[in-house]
Amino acid sequence: MLNLADIRQEYMHAGLDESDALGDPLAQFAVWFDDAVKAQLPLPNAMSLATISAGGKPASRLVLLKGVDHGGFVFYTNYESRKGREISANSHAALLFGWLALERQVRIEGTLTRVSAQESDDYFATRPLGSRHAAIASPQSDTIANRAVLEARYDEAARNHGDVPPRPAHWGGYRLMPDTIEFWQGRANRLHDRLLFSKTAQGWCISRLAP
Repeated sequence: MLNLADIRQEYMHAGLDESDALGDPLAQFAVWFDDAVKAQLPLPNAMSLATISAGGKPASRLVLLKGVDHGGFVFYTNYESRKGREISANSHAALLFGWLALERQVRIEGTLTRVSAQESDDYFATRPLGSRHAAIASPQSDTIANRAVLEARYDEAARNHGDVPPRPAHWGGYRLMPDTIEFWQGRANRLHDRLLFSKTAQGWCISRLAP
């Protein structure tokens, strides 16, 4: 039995007031992301991606943010993986950044679409060679007999494709276009600051949520 009741922390790092927040949540995200980078947090671009299966079952995993452009948040994966299949069944998804050393969270909800083939090609070409071979070799989320099978598939991909492996058709990017973005800043006595940006026909509106 784990006893977690005595694990406590007071939140004293900073505050977040409406008057200090930028009107564009993507610009506000860029400021906070830059803070996380400057603080030398490990993997500041790591985010939890939550999806929903066709049967309504939720699932989450960590993926890496690879861009914020055209008004959305971009990551790359295998389209035939579990997450890819779930996205095909239900394009609604949520992202969560947890920059715990800064006592901050960013929650993002919206709709996923695939980025263009050209965008996927361009990004794939920047990946380390081993990662490109791995994208070809790995039947992501499928059951395999053992690690030796995976390594054999990797060796085969490396032999067949050499230094210029093509992007496999089953691998590429998604862009989450946000409907809401919430910025959470820890505060003393659990009276945390929560500013919610909601997208409307007129633009973004900001509201404060109770902690």
